[in-house]
Amino acid sequence: MVVEGISSGMHASPNQGMAVEFAEHRPYTPGESLRHLDWKMFGRSDKLYIKRYQQETSLDVVILVDSSNSMRFSTLGTKSGWGGTDAGRQTNQWTKFDCAAAITVALAHLCLQQRDRVGLHIFSQDTKSIVKRSGSRGQWKSMVQALATVPVQGTANLPRAIEQLIAGLGHRCLIFVLSDFLYSLDKVRDAIAKVKFKGHDMVLARILDRSELQFKLTGLRRFEDMEGMEDVVTEAESVRTPYLNALQQHDEELEKITKSFAFDLCRIDSHDSVGPPITHLLSRRETRSKHGARR
Repeated sequence: MVVEGISSGMHASPNQGMAVEFAEHRPYTPGESLRHLDWKMFGRSDKLYIKRYQQETSLDVVILVDSSNSMRFSTLGTKSGWGGTDAGRQTNQWTKFDCAAAITVALAHLCLQQRDRVGLHIFSQDTKSIVKRSGSRGQWKSMVQALATVPVQGTANLPRAIEQLIAGLGHRCLIFVLSDFLYSLDKVRDAIAKVKFKGHDMVLARILDRSELQFKLTGLRRFEDMEGMEDVVTEAESVRTPYLNALQQHDEELEKITKSFAFDLCRIDSHDSVGPPITHLLSRRETRSKHGARR
């Protein structure tokens, strides 16, 4: 996509220059330097044209990962070969935070492979851990280390995390937010409105456990609020339909808010492989950017 970066990279820059990749010809204006005239074109057409080249630039990416208590939830055993996180080690489960961590390190790897700068903010009530944006060789290991050791606890405050992030951004970035978004959508709206106002791009990745998505529980159950409210004991069948309806309504409202700011929303089942939803998201964004370029 066309971006405004600060170093050499693989993305087309909105600034025209005299870099490596040829972009187009334009008519010569009297008084301009003759250094970039296309003399072969002049020989064929008897008209003066300037060669224009497309500068390549880097993209700055910042990934925000929700590390509140609700991200500890899981109904899937830990995956083999996974280094683990604080949440995963304490529960011996593949938690929503583990899924978010896996997505983060996959995105970071892609960014670094194409010479982009990538950074990480891990938040709950406040920002707990920051890995500053960098394209260096050691950046990926630094991000893995932060994700492996940060405590997963507290309640999520997305607006505060966004405020703390954008206060330190000097130019436009692509911001990923990985969360279950199981909190007031007014908070989400306020947070992404600030991102839009500052001119950044954003992707929301909603991560839910399969049991949260399907709610196939039966019988008398104790439902524990992981972020401080009272537990509820009830028959699972009696709350299944109201719960699924409320979840669908919440999801539709989240999508509506995201689209109203022209941002992207990606839904992820934490039991599934992280590869397909990331591939689908990036493919969709690439297709849209090409269509936009043709217009």
